[in-house]
Amino acid sequence: MSMNLRHLTFFIELARTQHMGKAAANLNISQPSLSYAIRKLENELGSPLFEPNGRNIKLTKIGELILPYIKSSVTNLEYTKSLVNQLMDPSSGQVSFEFTYTLGEELVPSLLKAFFSIKQNQNIHVDMIQDNTYQVLRDLEDEKTDLVICTFADQLDGRPTNNIFQFTPLLNQEIVLAVPAKHPLAKKRHVHVSDLNDQPFIAYSYLSGLRVLMNEILEQHHTTPDFQYELEEDQSVIGFVKHGLGIALTPNTTLVDQDVVLKHLEDNQVIHKLYLVTKREHLLTPYAVRLRNYITNYCHQRYVDKGLLL
Repeated sequence: MSMNLRHLTFFIELARTQHMGKAAANLNISQPSLSYAIRKLENELGSPLFEPNGRNIKLTKIGELILPYIKSSVTNLEYTKSLVNQLMDPSSGQVSFEFTYTLGEELVPSLLKAFFSIKQNQNIHVDMIQDNTYQVLRDLEDEKTDLVICTFADQLDGRPTNNIFQFTPLLNQEIVLAVPAKHPLAKKRHVHVSDLNDQPFIAYSYLSGLRVLMNEILEQHHTTPDFQYELEEDQSVIGFVKHGLGIALTPNTTLVDQDVVLKHLEDNQVIHKLYLVTKREHLLTPYAVRLRNYITNYCHQRYVDKGLLL
């Protein structure tokens, strides 16, 4: 049996719209052409895939059963076609890259600027998405993206992540205390974790991999601040600190202005470890491999080899 890839794509769109006219318009083909393609597909499979549903149509039981398999097959075929195109044309390509919120301030823009300064990389298009740790890992598992930079997470939706992903250590980032400029701790020369006791506190939400680190710091020093708010990304955390709504543990950042002071914690040894993550047994395109290798080398040369924190 030899199925036409275009016909499979037509089937997926018709299953989505459940309307012959809308599907034909979206596919930029005539309704008779769409009807012919679906009939041919049904003949090849030996079963009807759609049935009338009022003025519209709907999938038959067989159609519902095979839809996810056809979607998966088309996705794999399109990825293979993209891979072949990239192998045949070394001058251009596309990479999907996701990272967590705190990295959009300094690390990612600086390394991409350096990456695109190299002539052979200038025709590579990088699609970028920012999200929390667990969402970028879900996208990586679903193969919506090629590369991820994030905090380590030992589990994803109750499953061990080491069975799914390859975590490559990149660099480390200091965890500091953010306080309003007029807060008493802003003027204190030496600040310790215990100084957070009973202080109004702004925490990262459990959607962020940073929450695990914050809890670890507090538990190690038997410190219990007064939790007021839970937020997902660092700009919001710093904004709440700026307006006097509490203090916060946060990765070192340049987002602050004169209204926020970042304090080094004398007795904190916990650092924010960042990883480059890929999916196990997922074939990367040549351009994804090029970006992966560049990111690793960049972080080692700029930070790790010099013993620097981000």
